[in-house]
Amino acid sequence: MSDPSGAATRSPAGAAVRATVVTYEAGRVERRSDLVAAEEPLEMRVSVEQEGRRVRHSVAVTMRTPGHDFELAAGFFFSEGIVTSRQAIWSIVHCQEGEEPNVVDVLLAPGMAFDPQRFSRNVYTTSSCGVCGKTSIDLVRTVCPARPVGRERIAREVLTGLPETLRRAQAIFSRTGGLHAAGLFDAAGKLLLRHEDVGRHNAVDKLIGRLLLDGELPASDRVLLVSGRASFELVQKALMAGIPMLAAVGAPSSLAVELAQELGLTLVGFLRGGRFNVYAGEERIAA
Repeated sequence: MSDPSGAATRSPAGAAVRATVVTYEAGRVERRSDLVAAEEPLEMRVSVEQEGRRVRHSVAVTMRTPGHDFELAAGFFFSEGIVTSRQAIWSIVHCQEGEEPNVVDVLLAPGMAFDPQRFSRNVYTTSSCGVCGKTSIDLVRTVCPARPVGRERIAREVLTGLPETLRRAQAIFSRTGGLHAAGLFDAAGKLLLRHEDVGRHNAVDKLIGRLLLDGELPASDRVLLVSGRASFELVQKALMAGIPMLAAVGAPSSLAVELAQELGLTLVGFLRGGRFNVYAGEERIAA
């Protein structure tokens, strides 16, 4: 039921919020209840052992859809180069603040170091663009573990079918129409893993975090599909995870193309309506 005050109320699932809306259509006015995608801040902290005691540092704040926060934090820490393996993470816990667990602590394993001067963001980030301006191609060259391995080629008809497969798996999008998605596929077009979030980069971090926690990185011979455009940051995250192909339903940026060409990632854009453009790594597309 809708809140008579018109204020948004959280759905039990946490990823959607029920709100009262006024709809205007064909000369008719209707007041009804509707679902909108939830968006809340998440602060990610790192806890590191120093001289026999635990020291916490704030790393970043991002606007995200609640849920899968541990995967989000793990994926963010990995794609940013803060951790380089599953073994570097001792545990991940929520810090309960008030009624909303919107703070996550990533506890590094004993002996793991953290350089706050290099990694501490202390900035407010948005769900649309991630931690803006924080990276450069030089940094990616430094932290990227290796060029991605993509031995299998993907058929064009398989590639063009991926957006519809991912769309059918977007349960929350079907209810709200307001979420981005990231899906991981094999070369045969099978959907292996998917996540949704108000931010493309968050959806990708949740996916990469799940792979990291399950010990499935690098994700060689896989295809990462994202809704929206392909930004520099998403190319960075795919490279860090060892994913050889990134496809997007929207356009890539110039820096995304430059980084993909330099570091051996296949980059596909405008993947919709049975067509696509290849901006780098054409050799992984079957003739």
